[in-house]
Amino acid sequence: MGGNAWTHTGPYQRDLAAAFRQEQEDELERDNHGFEGRSVVELWRDPEWHEYIFTGGTGSVLDFPLMIEAADTDDGPFMRPLTDEEVRAWAPHGRPTYEEWDAALDSEQLDFSGRAQGNCTVLYRDGRPAQIAYWGVTAD
Repeated sequence: MGGNAWTHTGPYQRDLAAAFRQEQEDELERDNHGFEGRSVVELWRDPEWHEYIFTGGTGSVLDFPLMIEAADTDDGPFMRPLTDEEVRAWAPHGRPTYEEWDAALDSEQLDFSGRAQGNCTVLYRDGRPAQIAYWGVTAD
């Protein structure tokens, strides 16, 4: 089977890793996928959660235990911010809007990563950081 692609946006924070962790906690509050009463950190210590993620996943930021550095090339399951060069490949001015991000994904100018991998980048409104875009592919 191949993985399922998904997209999501969340509020902007300067610290992308902190924003990612907050987005995970918010997603877990919306849907705990039957793993009630556990934090994201606790879930990633649970072999049953691993089985759940690697045989279907949530199609969300919960599919990744942590965010790695933009220049890190390790395979998933990780969330990785795009490098400035990667952003400029589809948004030459370096401050992409939601509409530019969405169009880049639709036109395949911006790719989805491989299975069990995710990416994120800051989106701008009126030239100022406004959101963080997350997108990825489940492991299944």
